[in-house]
Amino acid sequence: MLKHQLIKCFHSYQYHSAATEAQRPWRRTGLKPPAPAALGVLLALALLALARLPPSPHRSPQLPPASSPPGSRWEVAAPLFGGRAHNKRPPAPPAHLRRDQSPGRGRRRRRGVAGDAPLWLSDDDLQKMQLLASGQVVFKTRVPAHGQVLRVGLRAVGDAEGHAKGDASPAGPEGDCQDGRCGLIKRPGDLYEVLAFHLDRVLGLNRSLPAVARRFTSHLLPYSYTDGSLRPIIWWVPDLRHLEDTNNDQNSCALGWLQYQEMLQPRGPTLGAGDAPCSGIPRSEWSRLALFDFLLQVHDRLDRYCCGFQPDPSEPCVEEMLHEKCRNPAELVLVHILVRRSAPSRLVFIDNAGRPHHPEEKLNFRLLQGIDSFPATAVATLRSGRLQSLLLESLRMDRELWESQGGAEGLRPLLRTIDRRARILLRYIQERNLTVFGDSPR
Repeated sequence: MLKHQLIKCFHSYQYHSAATEAQRPWRRTGLKPPAPAALGVLLALALLALARLPPSPHRSPQLPPASSPPGSRWEVAAPLFGGRAHNKRPPAPPAHLRRDQSPGRGRRRRRGVAGDAPLWLSDDDLQKMQLLASGQVVFKTRVPAHGQVLRVGLRAVGDAEGHAKGDASPAGPEGDCQDGRCGLIKRPGDLYEVLAFHLDRVLGLNRSLPAVARRFTSHLLPYSYTDGSLRPIIWWVPDLRHLEDTNNDQNSCALGWLQYQEMLQPRGPTLGAGDAPCSGIPRSEWSRLALFDFLLQVHDRLDRYCCGFQPDPSEPCVEEMLHEKCRNPAELVLVHILVRRSAPSRLVFIDNAGRPHHPEEKLNFRLLQGIDSFPATAVATLRSGRLQSLLLESLRMDRELWESQGGAEGLRPLLRTIDRRARILLRYIQERNLTVFGDSPR
């Protein structure tokens, strides 16, 4: 608009240049009129400068919003932890942000497509969250011995490659999953795994797998998966190492409780380094796992027999008569002890749906047995008094979970429980004069 006005002014000047000087104001003011050539040069320079200016904000190009899968509907969510239900459809998590930085130490943030993302969520986390939250389901397979869990292949919105009709994969399920485009859809009661993922990242542990809450509408899924219920979907790890024993395939190595306690000793296991099960996993990894499991009260890994507290008769460890084995420690084994083939010295935390309502008087301290040091970054975050606010900041990235629980108000009771457990853990560390260790660059 300004450019057009200047052009019009320039033409007007040319039209009136032949007018008599008596009609100009210059003589009244005593000023010498400018030379016509000089004024023309000035106008030309002004037009050239305008041409090089960036477009005005209302005309600047906008990033396309994150799309949702075709035909998806987001109905009212059932409250997860007693929060209120909402029916607003949230935007998808951001996918393309700046480079990953160390978690949560400061208030700087990165700008993403859908908004700001906290620094403890890496670019890789955000891309996987985007795929899990909005990817189109292109195939499904059952997971052996896990009847209520489905593995699904996902196609990112706007990705037309690799799938001919949108309902089959030319490369096959295994091929797609090896490319990292698969997820595990779990039960509605496992939504606690989404909180576990964010807690892992806030504490700087970085051992759990990206997880989001989602409703599914794909015709490829059974009706129980598309009835509007909110379910967690967890990223599928392509290279988890499993034992060949079908009765113990949820481990990367067979490890008993007594062997585990021996590994935690400062001098390590008495067996040769190559003979001990899980000998390549350093003590610091077990410390991360113990801290994480205590805050969430996950018993299934280190204490599947409930030896660290008196279980209720309805507990699976009682119903399956596992609790009786606590009398003989030699019979106790660890489960869900997993590593990746590409990183055999680094634990992978799976099945993290712990116990949000486990009573405080029954907290399982056996999970901490043998641990004499903890990761410094995680302990500093617990001591900061900001655990609840950091978790809220992180959980906002999962808009579906956030809205379904009534936002911060609905989530605070659960976060207060985690915070109380954190204070109990800090007191445990202080009373025993336990140490902290620096974070590994790995």
